[in-house]
Amino acid sequence: MCPYINTFDTNTKFVILMHPKEFKKVKNNTGYLTKKSLSNSELFIGINFSNNNRINEIIATHESYILFPSADAINLSKNNPQVHTKNNKNMAIFLIDSTWACTKKMFNESVNLKVLHHMSFESSRVSQYEIKEQPKANYLSTIESTHVVLELLDKWNIENLKSENLDDFLNPFFKMIEYQKELIANAASSNVRFRVNKENKKVR
Repeated sequence: MCPYINTFDTNTKFVILMHPKEFKKVKNNTGYLTKKSLSNSELFIGINFSNNNRINEIIATHESYILFPSADAINLSKNNPQVHTKNNKNMAIFLIDSTWACTKKMFNESVNLKVLHHMSFESSRVSQYEIKEQPKANYLSTIESTHVVLELLDKWNIENLKSENLDDFLNPFFKMIEYQKELIANAASSNVRFRVNKENKKVR
């Protein structure tokens, strides 16, 4: 997918926290594609990040948010998060790349994540992750969620992104889905041919 990735810089640091189970799916992992697309991003793999020195350093030096829907979350669709900022620190947004069940475990075990401001957004988009079933149609993958966040940050002038950056951001995601669908179709076709050949041998 690398030829389809258009890496660009952002004012905001994106920190991707990936569950080990997701790391094993690197061939179709959208968190990994997100990391490769954003130069101002870092990726960490694990479950409990409480004692991760680098993550704690980022939290200490940035106005840090975690994309996590809650009653207290700042709605990025309606609110400029910089209004709530009390200092001149750069913003960091943490993204948990995992299933919802594993996300809750990561969030509960990582004490340092509990001090972060929560951030959410509103969107009527339906996930385009055709090869993976989502809990609900409006649940977005990591890269799709990041795309929405980037658009909203640009809306609030926190970012000043080129239109092609936003337009091309999901290209590796779509190409990955296209590639996986081809593999699935080819595998199904091969199984059919195998069954036909097996039946022909029985007939003979």
